Amino acid sequence: MLDVRRMQVLRAVVSSGSVTGAAGLLGYTPSAVSQQIAALEKEAGTELLERVGRGVRPTAAGLLLTEYADAIGRQLAQAEAGLADLLAGRTGRLAVRYFATAGAALVAPAVARLRAARPGVRIDLKLADPDPLPDVREGRADLALVVVPGVGGTGSGYEGVRLLPLLDDPYLAVLPKGHRLAARRSVPLTELAAEPWVGSEWPGPCLDAQLSACETAGFRPRFVVESEDYVTAQGFVAAGLGVALIPRLGLGSRHPEVVVRPVREPEPSRSIHAAVRRTAPVQPALGAFVEALRAAAAS
Repeated sequence: MLDVRRMQVLRAVVSSGSVTGAAGLLGYTPSAVSQQIAALEKEAGTELLERVGRGVRPTAAGLLLTEYADAIGRQLAQAEAGLADLLAGRTGRLAVRYFATAGAALVAPAVARLRAARPGVRIDLKLADPDPLPDVREGRADLALVVVPGVGGTGSGYEGVRLLPLLDDPYLAVLPKGHRLAARRSVPLTELAAEPWVGSEWPGPCLDAQLSACETAGFRPRFVVESEDYVTAQGFVAAGLGVALIPRLGLGSRHPEVVVRPVREPEPSRSIHAAVRRTAPVQPALGAFVEALRAAAAS
């Protein structure tokens, strides 16, 4: 098998026209260059150089290997440049899982920010299944946005992943226009204890955040409608079927027949985190995307 390093020595000899010239280019002694060429000729099974006056020129075989050495040298330079870009976070590929309400508010501006700063980084986005953490743990995704109940919650059941806090997203009371509490600037949660409730969440950490706050306030809500969709929930509230709690990020376009008020004593909230695999190798592009998410959350 031909030695790639010896082929580069041959290229230096051919380009300089002499063993001495190649030795000066490579920082070798002329004797060392001659030894490398002799070893390469043994590997090739033929002579690669012939003497011409005080210099040398390549044989047909030598010229062929020199052309391949040129191509290999260019590929090595490209590989080194590509590796440097990857290690600096200028290139890379990230697989990201997200949930719907975080898409517009956090993911979209973060992707735009990263694309402007690092156009060589490719981000593959996928709307998350109910539980995206197995994809992160098993390496099918580099990052997933997840919800942890409570303000600043760290949660349990997150083995194998590291949670990076991004944003606390408070729940707001959504009331029909003309409701007895609609004139209030804010609504104590206990004031909603006797109300019929319109469900806005699937079972999981988002619903848990609501139920935990209600438990702290001393009651369990009576759900009369299960919509599991924020837009639909607003429609049911507007029709006078009940009240609802909807996170700030989930409000979107507000229904004209509802009013929205902050909730207090306590304030229900869900905590949005980025989840990454604990044992994942360092990826500068991933770190840059996390910073872009944090910037989007701060704005």
